[in-house]
Amino acid sequence: MDEATGPSLRADAERSVRAILEAAERVFAEDPGATMEQVAAAAGVARTTIHRRFANRQALIDALASSAAHQLAQAVDDGRPDTAPPLVAMHRITANVLQVKSAWAFSLGLPASPGSEAAVLQQDIARRCIAVLRRAQADGLIDQAADLDWVRRVYYALIGESLHGDPDDEDPDALAARIIDTVLRGAGPRT
Repeated sequence: MDEATGPSLRADAERSVRAILEAAERVFAEDPGATMEQVAAAAGVARTTIHRRFANRQALIDALASSAAHQLAQAVDDGRPDTAPPLVAMHRITANVLQVKSAWAFSLGLPASPGSEAAVLQQDIARRCIAVLRRAQADGLIDQAADLDWVRRVYYALIGESLHGDPDDEDPDALAARIIDTVLRGAGPRT
Protein backbone atom coordinates (compact mmCIF):
# COMPACT_ATOMS: atom_id res chain seq x y z
CA MET A 1 0.00 0.00 0.00
CA ASP A 2 1.37 3.41 -0.96
CA GLU A 3 1.57 5.91 1.87
CA ALA A 4 -0.26 8.74 0.12
CA THR A 5 -2.57 7.22 -2.43
CA GLY A 6 -3.99 3.98 -1.07
CA PRO A 7 -3.61 0.65 -2.87
CA SER A 8 -0.28 -0.23 -4.46
CA LEU A 9 0.37 1.30 -7.85
CA ARG A 10 2.43 0.10 -10.79
CA ALA A 11 5.97 1.43 -10.71
CA ASP A 12 5.30 4.01 -13.45
CA ALA A 13 2.12 5.19 -11.73
CA GLU A 14 3.99 5.43 -8.42
CA ARG A 15 6.70 7.55 -10.09
CA SER A 16 3.97 9.73 -11.55
CA VAL A 17 2.34 10.23 -8.14
CA ARG A 18 5.74 11.00 -6.56
CA ALA A 19 6.47 13.56 -9.32
CA ILE A 20 3.05 15.15 -8.77
CA LEU A 21 3.55 15.36 -5.00
CA GLU A 22 7.05 16.83 -5.34
CA ALA A 23 5.83 19.36 -7.91
CA ALA A 24 2.82 20.23 -5.76
CA GLU A 25 5.11 20.93 -2.81
CA ARG A 26 7.20 23.34 -4.91
CA VAL A 27 4.24 25.00 -6.63
CA PHE A 28 2.13 25.44 -3.49
CA ALA A 29 5.14 26.72 -1.53
CA GLU A 30 5.46 29.53 -4.09
CA ASP A 31 1.71 30.05 -4.60
CA PRO A 32 -0.67 28.40 -2.12
CA GLY A 33 -3.57 29.24 -4.44
CA ALA A 34 -2.05 27.45 -7.44
CA THR A 35 -4.32 25.28 -9.57
CA MET A 36 -4.15 21.57 -10.27
CA GLU A 37 -3.21 22.49 -13.85
CA GLN A 38 -0.18 24.44 -12.62
CA VAL A 39 0.89 21.44 -10.55
CA ALA A 40 0.43 19.11 -13.54
CA ALA A 41 2.58 21.39 -15.71
CA ALA A 42 5.32 21.53 -13.05
CA ALA A 43 5.20 17.74 -12.67
CA GLY A 44 5.42 17.22 -16.42
CA VAL A 45 2.20 15.22 -16.54
CA ALA A 46 -1.07 15.74 -18.34
CA ARG A 47 -3.90 17.50 -16.53
CA THR A 48 -5.94 14.30 -16.85
CA THR A 49 -3.20 12.36 -15.04
CA ILE A 50 -3.35 14.59 -11.98
CA HIS A 51 -7.16 14.44 -11.95
CA ARG A 52 -7.06 10.64 -12.28
CA ARG A 53 -4.81 10.36 -9.22
CA PHE A 54 -6.43 13.10 -7.12
CA ALA A 55 -10.16 13.84 -7.32
CA ASN A 56 -9.69 17.49 -6.44
CA ARG A 57 -7.24 20.02 -5.04
CA GLN A 58 -8.08 19.12 -1.43
CA ALA A 59 -7.38 15.43 -2.12
CA LEU A 60 -3.97 16.45 -3.49
CA ILE A 61 -3.26 18.60 -0.42
CA ASP A 62 -4.36 15.76 1.89
CA ALA A 63 -2.04 13.37 0.02
CA LEU A 64 0.79 15.89 0.37
CA ALA A 65 0.19 16.18 4.11
CA SER A 66 0.09 12.40 4.47
CA SER A 67 3.23 11.85 2.40
CA ALA A 68 5.15 14.52 4.31
CA ALA A 69 4.00 13.10 7.67
CA HIS A 70 5.18 9.64 6.59
CA GLN A 71 8.57 11.09 5.68
CA LEU A 72 8.73 12.84 9.04
CA ALA A 73 7.87 9.58 10.82
CA GLN A 74 10.60 7.82 8.83
CA ALA A 75 13.07 10.55 9.83
CA VAL A 76 12.23 9.82 13.47
CA ASP A 77 12.56 6.05 12.92
CA ASP A 78 15.94 6.53 11.23
CA GLY A 79 17.17 8.28 14.38
CA ARG A 80 16.64 5.04 16.35
CA PRO A 81 14.62 6.68 19.14
CA ASP A 82 14.17 3.46 21.12
CA THR A 83 17.66 1.98 20.86
CA ALA A 84 20.28 4.71 20.41
CA PRO A 85 21.53 6.52 23.50
CA PRO A 86 19.12 9.43 24.11
CA LEU A 87 21.60 12.19 23.19
CA VAL A 88 22.55 10.39 19.97
CA ALA A 89 18.90 9.72 19.12
CA MET A 90 17.97 13.36 19.77
CA HIS A 91 20.74 14.60 17.49
CA ARG A 92 20.00 12.13 14.68
CA ILE A 93 16.26 12.70 14.81
CA THR A 94 16.72 16.48 14.83
CA ALA A 95 19.07 16.45 11.82
CA ASN A 96 16.73 14.10 9.94
CA VAL A 97 13.65 16.16 10.78
CA LEU A 98 15.37 19.38 9.67
CA GLN A 99 16.05 17.83 6.26
CA VAL A 100 12.45 16.66 5.83
CA LYS A 101 10.94 19.90 7.12
CA SER A 102 13.09 22.02 4.81
CA ALA A 103 12.11 19.91 1.78
CA TRP A 104 8.39 19.72 2.67
CA ALA A 105 7.82 23.08 4.41
CA PHE A 106 4.48 23.79 2.73
CA SER A 107 2.98 20.37 3.45
CA LEU A 108 4.22 20.21 7.02
CA GLY A 109 3.10 23.78 7.67
CA LEU A 110 -0.53 22.90 7.03
CA PRO A 111 -2.72 22.00 9.99
CA ALA A 112 -3.59 18.31 9.75
CA SER A 113 -7.29 17.60 9.43
CA PRO A 114 -8.56 15.99 12.66
CA GLY A 115 -8.61 12.22 12.32
CA SER A 116 -6.59 12.27 9.10
CA GLU A 117 -3.65 9.97 8.53
CA ALA A 118 -1.32 12.97 8.82
CA ALA A 119 -2.86 13.94 12.19
CA VAL A 120 -2.49 10.39 13.51
CA LEU A 121 1.15 10.27 12.39
CA GLN A 122 1.89 13.66 13.97
CA GLN A 123 0.35 12.53 17.26
CA ASP A 124 2.51 9.40 17.17
CA ILE A 125 5.61 11.50 16.44
CA ALA A 126 4.80 13.73 19.44
CA ARG A 127 4.36 10.63 21.64
CA ARG A 128 7.69 9.25 20.46
CA CYS A 129 9.37 12.60 21.08
CA ILE A 130 8.16 12.54 24.68
CA ALA A 131 9.52 8.98 25.01
CA VAL A 132 12.99 10.09 23.87
CA LEU A 133 12.85 13.09 26.20
CA ARG A 134 11.82 10.76 29.05
CA ARG A 135 14.88 8.58 28.30
CA ALA A 136 17.06 11.72 28.29
CA GLN A 137 15.52 12.71 31.62
CA ALA A 138 16.27 9.26 33.06
CA ASP A 139 19.90 9.69 31.92
CA GLY A 140 20.13 13.02 33.76
CA LEU A 141 20.25 15.14 30.59
CA ILE A 142 16.96 16.87 31.47
CA ASP A 143 15.97 17.99 34.97
CA GLN A 144 13.64 15.57 36.76
CA ALA A 145 11.19 18.41 37.47
CA ALA A 146 10.97 19.50 33.82
CA ASP A 147 7.57 19.35 32.13
CA LEU A 148 8.37 17.12 29.14
CA ASP A 149 5.42 18.33 27.10
CA TRP A 150 6.73 21.88 27.49
CA VAL A 151 10.25 20.73 26.57
CA ARG A 152 8.79 19.07 23.44
CA ARG A 153 6.98 22.26 22.48
CA VAL A 154 10.15 24.34 22.92
CA TYR A 155 12.10 21.75 20.91
CA TYR A 156 9.53 21.92 18.09
CA ALA A 157 9.68 25.74 18.18
CA LEU A 158 13.48 25.70 17.89
CA ILE A 159 13.27 23.39 14.89
CA GLY A 160 10.67 25.64 13.28
CA GLU A 161 12.68 28.80 13.89
CA SER A 162 15.90 27.26 12.59
CA LEU A 163 14.18 26.72 9.24
CA HIS A 164 13.62 30.47 8.84
CA GLY A 165 17.33 31.23 8.65
CA ASP A 166 19.62 31.27 5.64
CA PRO A 167 19.35 27.80 4.04
CA ASP A 168 23.06 27.87 3.20
CA ASP A 169 24.04 29.04 6.69
CA GLU A 170 24.43 25.68 8.39
CA ASP A 171 24.04 22.04 7.58
CA PRO A 172 21.41 19.94 9.39
CA ASP A 173 23.98 18.35 11.72
CA ALA A 174 25.30 21.73 12.90
CA LEU A 175 21.77 23.06 13.37
CA ALA A 176 20.79 19.88 15.21
CA ALA A 177 23.73 20.32 17.58
CA ARG A 178 22.70 23.93 18.31
CA ILE A 179 19.07 22.95 18.86
CA ILE A 180 19.92 20.08 21.22
CA ASP A 181 22.42 22.26 23.09
CA THR A 182 19.73 24.94 23.53
CA VAL A 183 17.12 22.41 24.68
CA LEU A 184 19.46 20.78 27.19
CA ARG A 185 21.46 23.79 28.40
CA GLY A 186 19.44 26.87 27.50
CA ALA A 187 21.09 30.18 26.77
CA GLY A 188 22.59 30.73 30.21
CA PRO A 189 26.31 30.81 30.97
CA ARG A 190 28.20 27.54 30.94
CA THR A 191 29.59 26.44 34.27
